[in-house]
Amino acid sequence: MTERIVWITGAGKGIGRALALELARGGDRIAASARTEKDLDSLVAEAAAFGGDVRAFPLDIADDRACEASVARIEKEMGAIGLAVLNAGTHAEISSLGFDLETFSRVVGTNLVGTANCLAALLPRLVSRGSGHLAFVSSLAARPGLPTAGAYAASKAGLTALWEAMTPELESAGIASTLVEPGFVDTPLTRLNTFAMPFLMEPEQAARIIARGLARKKTRIAFPWQMAVAIGLLRLLPHRLLFAITRTMVRTPRT
Repeated sequence: MTERIVWITGAGKGIGRALALELARGGDRIAASARTEKDLDSLVAEAAAFGGDVRAFPLDIADDRACEASVARIEKEMGAIGLAVLNAGTHAEISSLGFDLETFSRVVGTNLVGTANCLAALLPRLVSRGSGHLAFVSSLAARPGLPTAGAYAASKAGLTALWEAMTPELESAGIASTLVEPGFVDTPLTRLNTFAMPFLMEPEQAARIIARGLARKKTRIAFPWQMAVAIGLLRLLPHRLLFAITRTMVRTPRT
């Protein structure tokens, strides 16, 4: 079997890290990108302990030129990227009553524009080869938008729309695409949440689900199923009823 070169962004922590280890155990060769070199170094060492091939390519995906340079370096040093898991993302609460443009721009700039930077760097190579597989990591929390999560929801909903728009053309060029929609996974970002997170799962469990779905080249990987069903029902509600639910999540402003 030909070794697969897999590029994973946001591989330093959480789902990205767990997925890098999961795929490395299965024999894939992993190009791991994240902003924090220390996280990547520990990931490389952890994979090496069981014989996994994980190599570090530090990257801030908000920098389009750095994305181009990283993709070129990965393919020069490791070979053609067969699967890219565009997973890097961030979250910050933003109040509608004290709207912070800097915070909004930072979240959208990473989650949506940063992913576009990765696509711009990689897609010409995949198109020229007529093959490859792209995984867009969105979120079940993309829709409906919830109070104080407007920046995150907007960026992830935009990412989902981007995937929907691109998929038919990607398929015509021989490139597979998958939308990954996790629910709540225990990561450094979700640990900042101040509300109850139903069906919370460990990153390793999430990674196994994603790895199985990617191996089958599933169009959509949404989990856990209980939350996927609940969110699906919420999306069907008329806004009058939806807002009746989300109003209960609004915190009383401090005086």
